[in-house]
Amino acid sequence: MMNANSIRPFYALELMARGQALEAQGRSVCHLEIGEPGGKPADCVLDAVRGCLDRPMGYTAAKGMPALRERLSRYYAEQHGVDVSPERIVVTTGSSSGFILTFLAGFAPGQRIAVTRPGYPAYLNIIASLNLGSVEIPVSPANGWRLTAADIEAAYEKSPFEGLLVASPANPTGAVLERDELAAIIACCDRLGVRFISDEIYHGLNYVGGDASALEFSHDHVIVNSFSKYYCMTGWRIGWLVLPEDLIRRAEMMAQSLFISASSVSQCAALAAMEARSEYDARRDLYARNRLILSDGLKALGFGLAEPSDGAFYAYVDASSFTNDTMDFCLRMLDQAGVAATPGQDFDRTDGHKYVRFSYAGTQETIEMALERMRGFLQP
Repeated sequence: MMNANSIRPFYALELMARGQALEAQGRSVCHLEIGEPGGKPADCVLDAVRGCLDRPMGYTAAKGMPALRERLSRYYAEQHGVDVSPERIVVTTGSSSGFILTFLAGFAPGQRIAVTRPGYPAYLNIIASLNLGSVEIPVSPANGWRLTAADIEAAYEKSPFEGLLVASPANPTGAVLERDELAAIIACCDRLGVRFISDEIYHGLNYVGGDASALEFSHDHVIVNSFSKYYCMTGWRIGWLVLPEDLIRRAEMMAQSLFISASSVSQCAALAAMEARSEYDARRDLYARNRLILSDGLKALGFGLAEPSDGAFYAYVDASSFTNDTMDFCLRMLDQAGVAATPGQDFDRTDGHKYVRFSYAGTQETIEMALERMRGFLQP
């Protein structure tokens, strides 16, 4: 049975709600707590949605619109040089439902899935909600927060598991696995008989090189991706899976009953978004500029480990020079200074009390204002 005590709040969303409540009272809040890209989707996306308004938009097939699945198949040929059949692609209601389908289709109740610590908080909550077990593998700033095959083998020897979920670029650290590192991890999983799940939702947001997909090394594992981050569609709830042959039909049947289908309007929007990559690449360049501004500002304020991250759009920094309780720290900073950030306890239930995550996905003006407010908060 699931241990209800293992389910924790998603603190980033709770800080966001608290900030929105302050705004409703007339307060100004700088939102650096959530990974939500600033600005609207590309114009072609909005045009595609307008085109949906005058025609019926019913359910699609549970696996998604054929045109979108075919376009995603072409994406893997263009970006990664791999041949992926559209039949292996399932369009999902954001990456969240993709994780649910993967865990249900790929694992029996009680089996264990390993994740990195720190890591995305929803992983552990979804795993526990589905009566699965979890194993946390710690990663450290000494290795750039990157997981290694040796880490996996050591964790498996201590406490075996059936699945491993890894994100690159990672949330909250922005760590990016090099091609050889990812290949070594997949080879390790194959040796151990562990199903590998590659969270690739921050692909396209890499500031040190190109993104390697797990599909470049193996077709026997699971890919999870989303239109939320690179394509600036966080509220549209649209993502996709690439599944190995043994999971396709099972996941499709589960999707039919659990979700029926992803939003037909969002699928049309996603199809259009894929033709605007040059525009989204330009937005990534803005994040890259924000990344340096935030890094320089946080270091000047006295935060540790504030060097620019390699990918995604987060700074995961050491706040121990200011506090040993970043939950309290973030609440006070929001209430007193109007700056919303996420306490490290969201991502690491063991050592997160001394870390804070800041997002630089918003505007440069918001980041600069937040740094100025923080200066007054920390150095009154």
